[in-house]
Amino acid sequence: MNTHAKIRIDCSEASEHTVNPYLFGHFVEDIRDHMEAMLAFPLKDMDFESESETKREISGSWYAYTNGRNTKYALESPAPKHSGRAQRIRLLSDDEAYAGIAQKAALKGPAEYMVKLVARASIELKAIIIEAVDRRSEELLGRVRFELGGHNWREYEARLSIVRECADAEIRVYVPADHPRWTDHVSTGMLWLDHVSLLPDDSIAMVKREVIDMTRDLNAGMMRLAGNYISAYHWEHGVGPVLERPVMYNEAWGGWASKYFGTDEFIQFCRELQVEPLICVNDGSGTPEEAAQWIEYCNGGADTPMGALRAANGNPEPYNVRYWEIGNEVWGQWQVGTCTAEQFAKRAVSFAEAMKAADPSIVLLACGHFEQEWNKTILDIAGEHMDYLTLHLYHGYGLFGMNRDTPEEDRYKAIAAFPEFTRHHIKQTAGHILADAKHSHVKLAITEYNTMYYPNTTRKGLPNEHTLGAAVANAANLNEMIRSSDLVHIGSFSDLVNGWLGGCIRVGDYYADQYCGKESGWSGLPLTVYGTPTYEVMKLYANRDVRHILPVEAECGTFAVPALKETPMKLDALPDLDIVAGTNGDRSSVTVFIVNRSLNEVKAALDLGAFEASEETILYEITGEACDDMNSVFEPERVLCKEKAVPAEQWQLGYLLRPASVYVLEIKAKHHK
Repeated sequence: MNTHAKIRIDCSEASEHTVNPYLFGHFVEDIRDHMEAMLAFPLKDMDFESESETKREISGSWYAYTNGRNTKYALESPAPKHSGRAQRIRLLSDDEAYAGIAQKAALKGPAEYMVKLVARASIELKAIIIEAVDRRSEELLGRVRFELGGHNWREYEARLSIVRECADAEIRVYVPADHPRWTDHVSTGMLWLDHVSLLPDDSIAMVKREVIDMTRDLNAGMMRLAGNYISAYHWEHGVGPVLERPVMYNEAWGGWASKYFGTDEFIQFCRELQVEPLICVNDGSGTPEEAAQWIEYCNGGADTPMGALRAANGNPEPYNVRYWEIGNEVWGQWQVGTCTAEQFAKRAVSFAEAMKAADPSIVLLACGHFEQEWNKTILDIAGEHMDYLTLHLYHGYGLFGMNRDTPEEDRYKAIAAFPEFTRHHIKQTAGHILADAKHSHVKLAITEYNTMYYPNTTRKGLPNEHTLGAAVANAANLNEMIRSSDLVHIGSFSDLVNGWLGGCIRVGDYYADQYCGKESGWSGLPLTVYGTPTYEVMKLYANRDVRHILPVEAECGTFAVPALKETPMKLDALPDLDIVAGTNGDRSSVTVFIVNRSLNEVKAALDLGAFEASEETILYEITGEACDDMNSVFEPERVLCKEKAVPAEQWQLGYLLRPASVYVLEIKAKHHK
């Protein structure tokens, strides 16, 4: 089926306000496998922090590597100043065996790794071997031998050369079988390990090089450090020598919070990407004083107590972090420190006063909600102290009374309608902001958004969040945010890597699930790093030169969403095309963002009014064969953004837009050089 549309853009009426590049930001959250996927370490339980998963007392992902019948394992207190636990391995001399621990890992190669080890041993034991082998063929991929320097705890470092890539490798840490024997057959030797890690040389801020490169291409503008774990996160535990940082439990979601990606690493990550950092402070179990100290650590001179600590940690110059957020989903029962709107508003005022005292130049964001009574209370009590109110917008089938048994076409129409809810929430929140002069200066920051396809507790197969349909919904969400860019200055897509909803960037084959999922490595392609269709959308949008928005009128077909429950807006005649347009600083180009939300082809004719266009336009297209098309480790480039030249004349006659697809059209002025 083919429908027709007419698009008119008034190129003479550019908005006075500018579109903030922070609108295209992203979000780093320590949840599920986000950090495991983002950070470059191939090993887990590097500090032996996890409980045993076997009958032997061996931490977490590690398992016994020994041919000794009497080798014994135990978990003990760690080395002084270190966290987690120490793994003790007890060898019986008469076994004449090798003994140690091992772990499955996926290794890049050929590559150089830095190996770090914290160990002590009985004085008779002279050496430890760390080696990588292919689990299937037993081919040796790399080996390093550490000569033990004494009975007391010591840190050891060495380089490990891996000869080739191996998706199914085993890392072994062990005392070799040719260790010295004891003359008394009752005697034993013991090895204690407090830390074992491998880090590839090409990592930056301990982040995978592939993730860095893909994130750089996103041109994010802003990177947010936040999430529910922040409500029980004490920043001072995430600075200083990494091996001496305490292990922190993620009280909001379970599992361990990564001590390897603290404040300094986050800032290094942002500097590498040339994006503005946004940090959310702990208002759940933390205090205003603690938040103020965090600001001083980031922004204070080396002559201040916390600035001196930062300098001692190797960073003498202030970070000058301007954007700070108070509270993350404080209204949610899953949040540490959840409370009423009135309680949070009063708490936010005390935090704001302490944080501004630490640095008066900072910009403050306060936790908002799509339920407007919350926002009204926050604005009335704390609005004068805030620069931004935040919204988190996750839209799912539950809004429509649908589930996975709903016909596929109806589910897609619901997905495509998600931006209608975004518009509704922005409009309602704007009304409360502008209702009183004392808080009419406040702007909006949509610090988390994504599609969320309920029910999501036990998804079957791969999660829908990665599909072309999801990219269509997220593109139309971005269109709505651009349309409202006089009020909405900040956006943070959730999440950057893996994590909860599957991530904009995917690392490996551990697909997001609420409780269920296949074991990592099941595909044989755990090292594959790729972008989802929404990654293609985010990269496309953020790299366009749009400073001011232009008025758009469109005549097109409509579609209806067969919702099974009442919605706050009518869904019986939604436009097939969601369009927003803008121009650059000197008005020499026009950019048109077009989302065909329908399941039909649309022949769209474009009228730019008095704008004299060059004879050729550049068109970017994100499309597929079906709305459920997605990228995976097996087909990482199934949905990609493609670029082509289209004669301007063809737009006047009508250009055919594919169903469920995203387009960005760039048009230069005729006489612009």
